[in-house]
Amino acid sequence: MKNKKINKLFGKVLVLMFIIYFVYTVIAQQKTLNSYAQEKDKYNDNIETAQEEQDELKEMKDNINSDEYIEQIAREKLGMYYPNERVYIDIEK
Repeated sequence: MKNKKINKLFGKVLVLMFIIYFVYTVIAQQKTLNSYAQEKDKYNDNIETAQEEQDELKEMKDNINSDEYIEQIAREKLGMYYPNERVYIDIEK
């Protein structure tokens, strides 16, 4: 009789330990999955940013030899203008 009670108690303790281990494992895995999801989002953002930059560079490559681009660079970077062209300078800048 006493032996059966000990076996029942041991069985209940064993089941309780299994449940505690199971819950702990699920929580630990969920934390890991959340961490991986955050990394995935970060990498997707990086990919999207790189894709946008690549598109901009492709567009610039296509336009680099156009007359409009050359004129724009000459005006903005080199300060060149057409002869007899009026240039207005904003003194507040």
